[in-house]
Amino acid sequence: MHGTNHQLLSSKSGADYPQTVDNLLCPAIWRKETVLDLFAGCGGFALGFEAAGFDTIGYEANADCCATYRANLHGSCAEQFITVETEFPVADIVIGGPPCQPFSVGGHQLGLEDSRDGFPAFIAAVERLQPKLWMFENVRGLLYKNRWYLDQIIQRLERFGYVVDAKLLNASHYLVPQSRERLIVVGHKGGFKFPEKSSEVITVGRALGGFLFSEPAEGKYLTQSMDDYVAKYERASKCINPRDLDPNRPSRTITCRNLGGATGDMQRIKLPSGRRRRLTVREGARLQSFPDWFEFCGGESSQFNQVGNAVPPMFAFALAKSVRAYLDQSQWLNDESIRECWSPVQASLELI
Repeated sequence: MHGTNHQLLSSKSGADYPQTVDNLLCPAIWRKETVLDLFAGCGGFALGFEAAGFDTIGYEANADCCATYRANLHGSCAEQFITVETEFPVADIVIGGPPCQPFSVGGHQLGLEDSRDGFPAFIAAVERLQPKLWMFENVRGLLYKNRWYLDQIIQRLERFGYVVDAKLLNASHYLVPQSRERLIVVGHKGGFKFPEKSSEVITVGRALGGFLFSEPAEGKYLTQSMDDYVAKYERASKCINPRDLDPNRPSRTITCRNLGGATGDMQRIKLPSGRRRRLTVREGARLQSFPDWFEFCGGESSQFNQVGNAVPPMFAFALAKSVRAYLDQSQWLNDESIRECWSPVQASLELI
């Protein structure tokens, strides 16, 4: 089953992006390692790992997210608010997107002492489980404006014996039709490599296809007053690039606010007729690289939130394949029989 993972996209060959994603991002569990997915959301991160062969166990407080996770993934998802006291099953890998609240309402930099923050729970899980590798995803601001807080988190995790690497990655470099910068932080025992960038760029046009010309009767269309507001907004903000989706490039970062909100910053399609309309949940999911077979539970507002908050599954898939390569390399290096065979060869090479 895992041979599907080697499929390549190629604009020259005319490959259909949505169909390729549908086929590629199918849970195909064949690895022995288990992945614990904390603050799992609707399962975007987990889907990438399941497509790479890993079984997953999710923990998420939102009921609709849990329902979506269970409806689409192989793994289970516990509806639970995670704390430092939460007991988890044994897992080889821990991943997640902890909610980050480094500042209190009063403006004090409480960091890991802030009760709203998800990182203490993530750190406690790593300390208790001692996984072979852990990984978290977060907003780029943690690397810059709130770097003091990131350093605090890393220092705590390094105490458990991990090499910690942090890198800002753009999902558009990993076959996601969206410019989305996210901080990826990985804890390992040495030798982990971040995924190589793809030479391909997936555009909005390639991802949405005929949706860019579709005027469904149930679509949410902008009124004339909304169009006037958009023009005023773009003049006032000196917007160089209009907010209408450009079919020839990746979209802007998808968020809950610009998917569902009727604002000047809305992600929207400008149709050949001149009318503008809001994206549907499915269109937003396409730009997040979710397969079309992936169904979201709950009402429309909840679905928009799930899509906007998710780790793009194709991005997660690229990360999962790097984790897979790291584990295979580590297993090879730690295998005693292989090491015994390799030692004489290594000694000979050192004499050259």
